Amino acid sequence: GIYELAKMAVNAAFQGKGISNALMQECLHFAKQKHAVKIMLLSNRRLEPALALYKKFGFKEVQMEPTDYSRADIQMELEL
Repeated sequence: GIYELAKMAVNAAFQGKGISNALMQECLHFAKQKHAVKIMLLSNRRLEPALALYKKFGFKEVQMEPTDYSRADIQMELEL
């Protein structure tokens, strides 16, 4: 029941057109259709626009679990 959001990106030529919002909405819709109870993600604090997007959609910072992703320094979750 826990899904991971990973590797979401928009090409620089298409940024600022609302595509990341549409992608996030579709991800949430997909997870809800699959009866997910939570979505988690790992990111880096330097990616401020990404973190702002996640917060906009209700993701909250949680304690970081051990991970093999060396660049990740923040974990966020969204309860569905």
